[in-house]
Amino acid sequence: MTPTELRADTPALHEDVYLNFGAHGPSPRYVVDAADEFVRSHEYEANTQNDPYEVAFDTYDQVRSRVARFVGADGDEIALTESTTAGINAVANAINWSPGDVVVRTDLEHPAGVLPWQRLKQAGVEIRVVEAEDGRVDPDAFATAVDDARLACFSAVTWTHGTQLPVAELVDIAREAGALTLVDAVQVPGQLPMDVDEWGADVVAAAGHKWLLGLWGGGFLYVSRDTAESLTPATVGYRSVETPTADPYEFAAGARRFEVGSASPASHVALAEAIDVIDEVGVDRIADRLRGLAGRVTDGVPDERLLSPASPESGLVTIAVDDPEATVEQLAADGIVIRALPEPEAIRASVHAVNTRQEVDRLLDALNSEWK
Repeated sequence: MTPTELRADTPALHEDVYLNFGAHGPSPRYVVDAADEFVRSHEYEANTQNDPYEVAFDTYDQVRSRVARFVGADGDEIALTESTTAGINAVANAINWSPGDVVVRTDLEHPAGVLPWQRLKQAGVEIRVVEAEDGRVDPDAFATAVDDARLACFSAVTWTHGTQLPVAELVDIAREAGALTLVDAVQVPGQLPMDVDEWGADVVAAAGHKWLLGLWGGGFLYVSRDTAESLTPATVGYRSVETPTADPYEFAAGARRFEVGSASPASHVALAEAIDVIDEVGVDRIADRLRGLAGRVTDGVPDERLLSPASPESGLVTIAVDDPEATVEQLAADGIVIRALPEPEAIRASVHAVNTRQEVDRLLDALNSEWK
């Protein structure tokens, strides 16, 4: 399958110029069909022909295995979640925090990587923020911040600038200090290669509704085996334990302890289908093409307006404008979909391999009045 064929099979891309994949990636027909077919089968047939719980649990197992192969993990290191935010919260709530504990994050984090730690202030946990410059984190400043930290949270690709942080290097620094590492990777799968084994992080949270073009509700959480055994989830249900009827119960081995109860597998069926589609197109091919298209954007933006790298590291391109909200509204009126950012005060175009040069040129033409 080519990016052009994938675009043709994605109805939402046939009208407007859609450049907002960093927020939401519209799904192709076969991803929606996979979810729809599962729901129909589960609701119309499973009750009479199979045990609907057995069908659901078999489906969970299959999806975990598919996600694991895609990100370089083992099946028991993957939990199926609703979203990146849900995964980060599950881990934040599984640690027995004490007053004086330290969490380190960067100032590049999405609210998903900010809010769960803010809540811990009530328990006396100190939150340290490593200030970045132009979407970059200084490893020395990071090392100083994590020196006595219990956990460090940072993004693999920043939602603010589209920069790639040196994940493996930051993980090594945190591990040397004795801190757990939690990586927000939601901007990675579907646009760039992803190998959690190479990163070496303890926990990686992500979801499939952006660059993977999956459905909302199809998130996943990687937790290394050793780390999983050290965490005690704050919520418990029959999917998170070895034997639901046991008293006392025993948490399931590995990451599955972060799953809870009856949740429709449909969004995760769609996640597996989306991964199959992306693999068929080829992640390397996608990465090359979207970087080329993003480079076409950066080439057309004045240097003083460009807040992302001139040589794109992802499909995310951030551009300074005088009134981001007004610019987004004006572009929307012209059939061009992007988004405004709260910090930095800018607009962000998210260019995928399914976009075209003509669409990029339409964006640049529409923005031309911003810097005249």
